[in-house]
Amino acid sequence: MAPTKNLMLGILASTCMTLGATTAAHAVDIVLEPYVTGVNAPLAMVQPNGDDRKFVIEQHGRVRVIDGEGNLLPQPFLDIRNRIVTQFHDFDERGLLGLAFHPDFANNGKFYVAYSAPINFQGDLGQMFWWDHTNTVSEFTVSADDPNMANMHSERIISEINWPQFNHNGHWIGFGPDGMLYISTGDGGYANDWGIGHNVTEGNGQDLSVLHGKILRIDVNSQADGNNYAIPADNPFVDNDEAAPEIWAYGLRNPWRCSFDMGGENNMFCGDVQQNSYEEIDIVKAGDNLGWRVMEATHCFDYTQPDNHPESCESADLVMPILEYPNCTARPQECLGISNTGGYVYRGSHADWDGKYIFGDWSKSFAEMDGQIFIGSPGSDGTWSMEVANVTNMEGKKPYVLAFAQDADGEVYVLTSVTTGPNGGLDTIYKVMPAN
Repeated sequence: MAPTKNLMLGILASTCMTLGATTAAHAVDIVLEPYVTGVNAPLAMVQPNGDDRKFVIEQHGRVRVIDGEGNLLPQPFLDIRNRIVTQFHDFDERGLLGLAFHPDFANNGKFYVAYSAPINFQGDLGQMFWWDHTNTVSEFTVSADDPNMANMHSERIISEINWPQFNHNGHWIGFGPDGMLYISTGDGGYANDWGIGHNVTEGNGQDLSVLHGKILRIDVNSQADGNNYAIPADNPFVDNDEAAPEIWAYGLRNPWRCSFDMGGENNMFCGDVQQNSYEEIDIVKAGDNLGWRVMEATHCFDYTQPDNHPESCESADLVMPILEYPNCTARPQECLGISNTGGYVYRGSHADWDGKYIFGDWSKSFAEMDGQIFIGSPGSDGTWSMEVANVTNMEGKKPYVLAFAQDADGEVYVLTSVTTGPNGGLDTIYKVMPAN
């Protein structure tokens, strides 16, 4: 889908990412090779540096270990179900949401999880009565007696952000090539960046004084100002008295899953879930304003009429997504999904895929499984295009696509579920392979 005729006023051309074709001209054939099954709503799979194991987070609150032979161990590595807010059975966006291993994990045994805890009121009566939960990032260490078990008594809380609604949490976490910890945050929930807990005038995405709707960047190796982290001196807003210094980029709605490219320029890619009409993929850099709620993908947005996009909107210095595609909620005749999951730049053994971005969408429908997988390709002129993946070894509609993962060899996996909620234990992780 081409950008609107009049995207906005005052955007600097040098800061805009140009879109390529966003509807598939043809499909690319792939196979999904089963890797492990018997997990519950897997939201991330992470392989620490220099380790042959992979660790899977289950949304209801456990971290599981896959050993070097590809076996899913029965004993959880970490179980924090008792620290997570009570979840809705049929559908929920809260839970154990993120996992990251310290770059020196092999020596210090430190790892980090992001989860939705019961609300921490901190004396705020408005939050006490109306807000929903507290998104928490904590540090744990591995047990001294068993490398496949965490020390449950080692928790050190790094970050706590109170959340007004149950949804739009984001809370992917990951260490960048610079050794800093990055945290994605959604706009606070509900819809249209509006309602309880949202900036009435401009929405949370554009409000630099709050941590909602942002990418945060912190140093967990230091402590300062009463926090269990320090602010990196080169964060883009450290000298702005009206901005939270943790902010690395802003203008996001729900950056569900992000990743750093293992090659190239090590760019950060984020799948930012949009409202009703479009979905977007971003390359995110320091100081970027990705546009929400001024824009939905490349289209001007009016939070009072979310399905009717204005012809123009006043804004400046916004960074456009590299890809967008139509959402089935408001555009069912041309849609490709309803909630993009982000993905990874492929750096594995299949040379033809090198540098391509493998990502997907949860489903084209809430009513039934219809998960989607896409492959984005960069052009020589800086534009991107995307194709729909045709899974040749599966008949019928595919499971819900929750997230993607990447191993140390650069191969990409898709994490799927057969239910809409964080329940059951029949879910499967597949390795994404070319069909020939």
